[in-house]
Amino acid sequence: MEFRPNRQKPGRRRTWHPEDDAALDAPGRESVRAKGELSRKRTVIDKTAVGETDAGKLVEGRVIAVRGQFVDVNDGTRTWPCTVRRILRTRAISDRAPVVVGDRVSFAIIADEAGQLNEGVIEEVHPRRTELKRSDGRRTHVIAANVDQALIVSSIFEPRLKPHLIDRYLVAAHAGGLPCIICLTKADLDEENQADQFIELYESLGYTALKTSTKTGLNIDKLRELMKDKATLLAGQSGVGKSSLLNAIEPGLKRATAEVSAATEKGRHTTTTAEWLPLSFGGAAVDTPGIRALDVAMVPLNELELHFVEFPDRIAGCRFTNCSHIHEAGCAIKAAVEAGEIDEDRYRSYVELFLELSESQRQY
Repeated sequence: MEFRPNRQKPGRRRTWHPEDDAALDAPGRESVRAKGELSRKRTVIDKTAVGETDAGKLVEGRVIAVRGQFVDVNDGTRTWPCTVRRILRTRAISDRAPVVVGDRVSFAIIADEAGQLNEGVIEEVHPRRTELKRSDGRRTHVIAANVDQALIVSSIFEPRLKPHLIDRYLVAAHAGGLPCIICLTKADLDEENQADQFIELYESLGYTALKTSTKTGLNIDKLRELMKDKATLLAGQSGVGKSSLLNAIEPGLKRATAEVSAATEKGRHTTTTAEWLPLSFGGAAVDTPGIRALDVAMVPLNELELHFVEFPDRIAGCRFTNCSHIHEAGCAIKAAVEAGEIDEDRYRSYVELFLELSESQRQY
């Protein structure tokens, strides 16, 4: 295993100078040490692979909340406050966190200071079935894992609808194996039905899209039916009404809400950490903090075209096999845009993401 950067010895200070001439004449000392790739690695014996620890058999559960260094894990009977075994944190070199909401984990139950079995230590994270990721500089941040679908929430007004941000969420969800539902909130403010054209576009692409209003109750029952018996991740920028929507779907949740600034049309973060919330009608909702900008740098550049659902069936018609669909002649995608078969805003979203990924992947 690689050492984490904060486990490595710092390099020699470049400002170091000997204080007198005697130090310059001091005999040098030669040390022989390993060279090559293995010299900065360590060997780890993973005793958890056999399914037991010194405390006995491991218990399986689901992560329902991550609060800093502490993790809440539900085993189906009760919720255990847990810490994460250090070896798991050491393994998370490219990831921001080794454990996220929705993870299936195995943990050992240990005694607290009073001798009561009230705490746990997470020993193993099981493979993830699905996940929603975003890039965080050079690292990848998994927002949540093992959900059945993503509910991409955007308001029509206050703040205004941002189709390009929705396209980013669709790319991230598609890359993580998640089916998507597009939900436009605050329909009571859309007096001229401006969002109808947007909904028609995404329904023509095969997505489920609908307008909702927590004030009038529009389509709340329909949304509840779409979420029934499924684990649904709610994603969207701050202020679009994710918490208000959850309160309308499941009144007993009593999620905190806040008004959107009239000057900036930006919302305040009322949800500060992702949380797994069981629903009385079956299934669960994962409420996540609002994200104003979604970086999808974790998506390989040559796979971006596959995450725009209207592209794959047309790619074979491109003149060049490595067509970027931006500047090449004989591009079937550009021809479809010109013919009105692909929406121009969707194509602009693709170009924006392609250029962004080209730059970020060139840097790293």
